[in-house]
Amino acid sequence: MNLTTERLLLRPFRADDAEALHAYLSHPDAVRYEPYGPHTRQESARAAADRAHDERFVAVCLADGTLVGNLYVAPEGPPRWRTWTIGYVMNPDHWGHGYATEAVRALLAELFDARTAHRVVARCDPRNTASWRLLERVGMRREAHVRQGASFTTAPDGTPVWHDTYQYAVLASEWAGKPLAPGRMDG
Repeated sequence: MNLTTERLLLRPFRADDAEALHAYLSHPDAVRYEPYGPHTRQESARAAADRAHDERFVAVCLADGTLVGNLYVAPEGPPRWRTWTIGYVMNPDHWGHGYATEAVRALLAELFDARTAHRVVARCDPRNTASWRLLERVGMRREAHVRQGASFTTAPDGTPVWHDTYQYAVLASEWAGKPLAPGRMDG
């Protein structure tokens, strides 16, 4: 995927993105709601190398090439469903400038316009207010509040530590011809 927006370039990852990837994957605030903890330099180098061969991960770069985050996009269900799951992680040093909102809008447009998606879904932790506000800002609607539906960690006794998730979605029929949502672009 190679897309450009007014301020961003969305491109495939490269192995030489390791240092820039480490700049945010090592930051506890960036990965607080992810199924992994902060990355070491070695883990970031491995992740960059892996992502360079994984079309599900898209590098989000400023127009000058600075890597500021990533998108995740993967098919969900059988191909005939034309359903995609999306996600995002951004560098906290670049929060508050609308880059995540701009990137997600571009990704949704790509999925609906070029890939003829029927439905796009996203999930987030209800405690991650910035994330679910972004999803609403780009026109997705909350479909469910799943109680204790995910676990990324275990308690000292080995039992899962469960957390809730919100599920958001938007259909092609809802997206078609839709103007950009008004309001701040500070995702």
